[in-house]
Amino acid sequence: MRMMECLTHRGNWLFRWRSYTPLLLVPLLWLEKDAFHYPLGSHDWDLAYEFACFTVALGGLLARVKTIGHIPKGTSGRNSKSQKASVLNTTGMYSVVRNPLYLGNYLVLLGVTLMTQSGELVLINSLLFALAYLPIILREEQFLTEQFGRAYQEHATSVPCLVPKLGLWRPPDLPFSLRMVLRREPDTWLSTVAAFVFLEHLIHHQRTTGA
Repeated sequence: MRMMECLTHRGNWLFRWRSYTPLLLVPLLWLEKDAFHYPLGSHDWDLAYEFACFTVALGGLLARVKTIGHIPKGTSGRNSKSQKASVLNTTGMYSVVRNPLYLGNYLVLLGVTLMTQSGELVLINSLLFALAYLPIILREEQFLTEQFGRAYQEHATSVPCLVPKLGLWRPPDLPFSLRMVLRREPDTWLSTVAAFVFLEHLIHHQRTTGA
């Protein structure tokens, strides 16, 4: 099987299960529990650090909200069986980065893993993200090229894949839809809050018991 065919096949499989890839971090969190200590030995610094971690994750959540709140129906969905795109998104968040939802996912995971104060876990998180999402992105770009041809090729040439270029910003074509966000994003917000609450309890337990 050629490399591109292999990546396409892997991308289709990962696309179906992309919502569950963060679960790979759960056993790693436990293995890194010995890294849970007060930054600079200070409770105040600890609070400031945890606030900074949550701010990183919140940035990812807001990026997702800003993306989903302006998208037309039939695009950027949670569908897992096949790719779907009725129109090509090129305005709003899609005008500064081609994969704003995946960027949001990475920032959420980064905020969560930073809470552990483990540089190794942050690095592992980044590597897992790359291994899981690169085939997905390649498969999606192949699909969008087939679907929209030259229009998507021109968009991909000028807009970066995952690192936003804010100077390219173009206002969204559609007004913000709170209904769309409330319908599609509660799971993401709840799972993020649950992850921070779980980590906070795990960190507190480790610090108080030394277990």
